[in-house]
Amino acid sequence: MTIKRKTLIAAGVSAAALFTAAAPAFAQTAPAPATTRTDDAAQVDEVVVTGIRGSLRSAIGVKRNSDLVIEAISSQDIGQLPNVTIAEELVRLPGINGTRDRGNQSQAAIRGLGPRLVLGLVNGREVASSEPDRNIRWEIYPSEIVSGVQVYKSQSADLVSGGIAGTIDIRTVRPLDYRGPEFVGTAGVVYYDAGKDLPDYDPTGYRLSANVTHPVSDTLGLALGATHQVQKNGYSTFEGWGWNDAATGGSPGDVDGDGDLDATFWGAQTQVKRLTETRNGVNGALQWKPSDQFELNLDVLYSDIKIDEDQNQIWYGNNGAYGNYGGSSGWAYGDPTASYTIINNTVVAARLPYASVTNVIAKYTEDKTLFATGLNGKWTSGDWTLTGDLAYSKAERENMWRAIFTEQYPAMAGVDMTPGRTPSAYASYDTGDVSYQPLQSYRPAQADGGNLSDELTTARFDVSRYMGDTGLTDVSFGARVTDRTKEYTRTFWTQAPIIATLPASLLTSFKVSDFDTPSFINGDFDAVAKAAIGGFVQPANSTDTASGWSVDETVAEAYVKAKFAGTLGGLPYTGNIGARAVQVDTTSHGYESVNGGALTPVSIDNDYFQLLPSLNLTLSLAEGQQLRFGLARTMARPPLDELRAGRTLYNTTPPPTGSAGNPLLEPYIANQVDLSYEFYFAPEALFAAAIYYKDVETHIGYSTQPVTINGTTYNVTGPFNGDGGGISGAEFTFQTPFSFVPALENFGIYANFAYVHSDVKEFYPANNPLESTGLAKETATVDLWYSDGKLESRLGYKYHSPFTVITGWDGSALRTLEAETTLDFSASYQLTSNVGFRFQASNLTDEEVRVHYDNDVNRLASQTRFGRRFSLDATFRY
Repeated sequence: MTIKRKTLIAAGVSAAALFTAAAPAFAQTAPAPATTRTDDAAQVDEVVVTGIRGSLRSAIGVKRNSDLVIEAISSQDIGQLPNVTIAEELVRLPGINGTRDRGNQSQAAIRGLGPRLVLGLVNGREVASSEPDRNIRWEIYPSEIVSGVQVYKSQSADLVSGGIAGTIDIRTVRPLDYRGPEFVGTAGVVYYDAGKDLPDYDPTGYRLSANVTHPVSDTLGLALGATHQVQKNGYSTFEGWGWNDAATGGSPGDVDGDGDLDATFWGAQTQVKRLTETRNGVNGALQWKPSDQFELNLDVLYSDIKIDEDQNQIWYGNNGAYGNYGGSSGWAYGDPTASYTIINNTVVAARLPYASVTNVIAKYTEDKTLFATGLNGKWTSGDWTLTGDLAYSKAERENMWRAIFTEQYPAMAGVDMTPGRTPSAYASYDTGDVSYQPLQSYRPAQADGGNLSDELTTARFDVSRYMGDTGLTDVSFGARVTDRTKEYTRTFWTQAPIIATLPASLLTSFKVSDFDTPSFINGDFDAVAKAAIGGFVQPANSTDTASGWSVDETVAEAYVKAKFAGTLGGLPYTGNIGARAVQVDTTSHGYESVNGGALTPVSIDNDYFQLLPSLNLTLSLAEGQQLRFGLARTMARPPLDELRAGRTLYNTTPPPTGSAGNPLLEPYIANQVDLSYEFYFAPEALFAAAIYYKDVETHIGYSTQPVTINGTTYNVTGPFNGDGGGISGAEFTFQTPFSFVPALENFGIYANFAYVHSDVKEFYPANNPLESTGLAKETATVDLWYSDGKLESRLGYKYHSPFTVITGWDGSALRTLEAETTLDFSASYQLTSNVGFRFQASNLTDEEVRVHYDNDVNRLASQTRFGRRFSLDATFRY
C-alpha cells in the first residue's frame, strides 16, 4: 500500500483547521507559560494521571518543561504504557521510524539518520548491547518496567555524547514517585495469524508480568518487577540473492542481444520460519532519601531472550545458472527452452534448464542476555549539588544456524520476481516429493554460529551551583569515564552425509498460501540430522579464528555548562551554553591472512579528540506559547564491529586486493541547528512545529579504496570515512482532546508529520548511491483515541516512505525498505479499581514488508508477511 503526498498535506491542513477552531474555545483555560526550569532537564513536574489520556498529558509536561527539543513517552500508571514494548511506542513519535524483525518493531532511526547514529541510554547511562555495533534493540525493554522515555533531538553539554540523530533515554521506576504499596500483575495471550496454517505449529503465546512498588517510608522505597513472555510467530518470506551487475562489481552479459548489459539475479529462496521466542526479565530499584539534601538510587535490570526457530527453505539456482552470466550461465539463457523477462536491463524472471533446487531443513537458536546496574547519589548543600554515578552492564549473545540440504536438478526451474506481482517459483517436477530427497556429498550439512560479549563500565561526577533566578542562574561541570570491551568469535563446521537419501518416513511436505512455489519438506530437525549425518557434533577445531575480533574503547569526557534567564522585550527566556570535551582511545585486535597463509595477530591503536559546544534558548511568547532554539556540534563514535583489525589480503596477481575492517575510522561529526515553536493551547493539548538542519562533516560507509599495508598497496573493500552533506527537515505535532465539542469530550487525536531532505549518501552502489541509512523523506502518525475513565481505545495509523536499512549484522548489507502503512487498534476496560482488561490488534491491514537491492525497485531482496498480531490480557492491581 502507498500513500500520496497530497494525502499527507490534506491531513496536515485538516489538523491545522482543527487547531484553529479549537484554540479560541480553550483560550480561557490554557495554562500559563513555564518560566522556570528544574536543575536537571530530565526532571520535571508531572501530573499524576492514568491510561492513554494520562500518558499523553504526562508527555506534554515533560516536553514543555525540558530545556531541550525533546519528545516524550510518560506514564505514572505502572506497567500500563499503551504498547507492549518501548520500540512500538517510539515509532509513533515525530520523525522516528523503526524496522520490523520477526514481526516486532526493533531498532529506531531519528530525523533521517539510522540506528548507528542513535545513542541509547537507560536512566541516563550508556549500556552494553548484544548487537555487534553499538545499536540498542529497543524491544528488549518490555513496557512493564518503564515509567517513561525521553528522546533528545537537540544537544546539551551535560548530555552524554554519541547521538547525532538523537538520544533515547529510558527511565525505569523510582519507588518514591508512587503513593503507597502497590502490586500490579498482568497475564495474557498473544496470537500471530500468519502462522496459523503452518505444520506442527501453534502460533499462540502468552505474557506474564508482576510489579511491586513499596514506599517503606517517606524516605525509603523499593520496587521489584518480573516479566515472562513466550512469543510464537510463524511467517513466510521470498528472497532474492542480489544481481550480477557491473555497477556492483559483477560481470553481466547481454542476455537479450540488444547491445546493453543485463543484470542477472544470482538466485532466490523461499523460506518459512516457525519462531518460539522466550523472554524473561527482572528489574529492581532501591531509593533512599533520608532528607531533602541527600538521595541514593540503586537499580538493576536483567533480561534474557531465547530464540528457537525451525526453518524450511527452498533455494533456486545456487549452482550459478541464474546469475553467473559472465562465467558459466550464458549457455542457460541461450538454451532454446529458456525464457526470461527483462525490465530496465534487469532480469526479473527466468525459467532455465537444469538449474538446481535445494531443500533445506534448518534450526536457528539464539540466546542473548543483558545485565545492567547503576548506583546514583545526589547531595545538596545550600546552593551546591553534587551527583555521582557508577554503572556496569554486560550483554552476551550466542547464536547458531544448523542445516541439512538435499539437492535436485529438474529439467526446468525458475523464479518470477516481477514488481507488482506476487513472487513465485517453478520446477518442472515436484521437488518436494518426500520419497526422493537426495543428499549430495558436495552439499554437506552446515553449522554456523557466533559468540559476542560486550562489557561496559562507567563513572560520572557532576557539580552544579545555583546562582539566582535571573541572569546567570546555574553553573555546572562534570566528568565521565567509560571502559568498554566488545569481542566476537565465529564457529563454523560441516558434516558429510552418511546416507544417500533422506528416509521418507521422517518427512512431510506442505505449501504456503503467500507464494506459489514448489512444496517445502519438513521433519523433526533432530531426527533428520541424526539420520542424515549422525547428528551434529562440534569438532575441536570449529573456531573460525580469522573472523574473530575484539575492540577495547576508553572514553573520557568533561563538560562545563551555564544556565541563564531573563527577559527580552518583556518576554521571559531561559537557556544554557556550554561545551563538552571528548577523548576516545581504542585498541582493535584481529588476524591478518595473506594469500591464504597462516594467520598473524594484529593490534592497532587509534585516538581522537572532539570539542562539542552547545547553546539552547527558550523564549516564552504569548500565553502557552514558547520558541526554542538550539545550536550544537555533535558526534557519534564509529560502530565497534567496523573497528575490527582483521584483514584478508591477496597479492599474487595484480592488482593486490583485500577486505578488512578499519581501526582508524574517525567519528561521525555534525553541526546542527534546531528551531521549534510550541503552543500549549489547553490542558492536554499541543501544536508544535520544528525545523532543523544538520551539516554532517564526515560519514562512514563501505567502499573499495587503496590502502598501503606493509609497503604494498591493496585495493581494500571495507568501511571508510567519506564526505557527509546536509540534512534538513520539518516536524509538526498536533494533539488535543475534543473537549470543545461537548458530545466528543472523551475523544481526542494525536498526530504528527515529518519531512526530511538530505544529500548525505551511502557509498553504494557507485552509479546510484543509496540515501543515508534511516532516511525516510515522509513519516506520519495519526492516533484517534477515546477515554472515559473506564473504557479506552486507540486507532493508530503509521506511514513511512522508503528508506535505507542495514539487514542483519553486516554493515555493508544495504537495502531499501519500501513504504509501509500500518493500522493498529487497542482497547481497555477497567472493570473495577483493581481489575482491568486490554485488547490489542497490530497490523490490521496485514501489510507486508518489502525490501529491494541497489536502489532499484526491480531487484527484490525480500517480501515477508508477518501477519496480524492479537493480544488480550488482564491486569490486577492491589
